[in-house]
Amino acid sequence: MTHIRDIMTQDVETCSLKDNVFEVAVKMKELNVGVIPIVENKRLMGIITDRDLVLRCIAEKQPPSSKVEDVMSENLFTVTPDTTTQEAARLMAKEQIRRLPVVDNGMLVGIVALGDLAVRDLTDNQAKHALSEISEDDGEQATH
Repeated sequence: MTHIRDIMTQDVETCSLKDNVFEVAVKMKELNVGVIPIVENKRLMGIITDRDLVLRCIAEKQPPSSKVEDVMSENLFTVTPDTTTQEAARLMAKEQIRRLPVVDNGMLVGIVALGDLAVRDLTDNQAKHALSEISEDDGEQATH
C-alpha cells in the first residue's frame, strides 16, 4: 500500500503571515504553482490558491498590499505522511479539493496534489474517481 510520504512534494515553497498578497502572487508566477502554504515557524497557518487570489482579493477590489490573512484559507483538510494514497484520494473526492497539505504535529512537511495520485498506478482507481468527482463540481472549493 502506498503512503503519502512516498509521493508528496517535500520541498514546498511557502510564505509567511508577514508577506502580502502581491508577494504570494509573484511567488506563484515564479514557481508556476497554484498554491502557496502560509507558515509561521514551520507551522501551517493556511494556504492561498490562485482561486483565493481571484475571489478574495481581485473580485473584492482588495489592494495587492493586502495581508495574506485576509485572503488565505484557514480551515484546511490535511493528511499526514502515514495517510494512504487511497485515503487521500477519498478525502479529495469527498471534499472536492485538488491539493492537500501534509503535516506532522502541525508542521508542514509536504504537499500532495491530485496529479501526484494520478501518476501512480493505484489498483482501486481512487485518483481517477477523485478527479471525476472533483471535475463534476463547476466551482472548486479553495477554502478547504
